[in-house]
Amino acid sequence: MTFENLYNIAKETLNPRDLSDTSCCGSVAAAIESESGKIYTGVCIDAPSSMGFCAEHSAIAAMITAGENRIVKCISVYRDGSIFPPCGRCREFIFQIHKDNYKCEVMVAKDKVVTIKELLPYHDMN
Repeated sequence: MTFENLYNIAKETLNPRDLSDTSCCGSVAAAIESESGKIYTGVCIDAPSSMGFCAEHSAIAAMITAGENRIVKCISVYRDGSIFPPCGRCREFIFQIHKDNYKCEVMVAKDKVVTIKELLPYHDMN
């Protein structure tokens, strides 16, 4: 799958809305391609007291629920259509769920792809 396809899937997954007086979701969406080629998506949940989580975590949870944990490609898209890299917590989470996820390609900006290894340059990959 191309990053253009993943971008379109993530953008279609966006669904910004209020969940309650204090929580909202869907302003960021992520699409990840697993080793099997299946695409998993997720949206962020913003809640007080750090109870929410990132779109990447949501997509990864769906992937793990389906029995997979190897990520080949990942992209995150904000409600305005901009692409941005995963936060440090998400980078670490991607790395920790499979020993080969340091090879995961991540689109961090339009036409800019790096690996998790490049985003975690001082991490022990062994």
